[in-house]
Amino acid sequence: MQRGVNVLALIKGEERYVFLYDDESADQLLRTMGQYAADPSLSFTWYDAAVMSQRIAKLRSEATDESPRPQFRREKATEQ
Repeated sequence: MQRGVNVLALIKGEERYVFLYDDESADQLLRTMGQYAADPSLSFTWYDAAVMSQRIAKLRSEATDESPRPQFRREKATEQ
């Protein structure tokens, strides 16, 4: 099984929110974004959290669609 790192970034003026996560930690990232949105000292809003969570859902869906499928190769029979 191949394990990769996903990257999501949000640029708001001078601020940068960059999230690195693997597929197993996506749910934790969603909770973290909720905590950021609830923090009035950050410019990260609930709208930002919603947009980013939709992006995570899309990436999850794409990853599921791209799961490896068995490949069959058809070969011609040769006479000997």
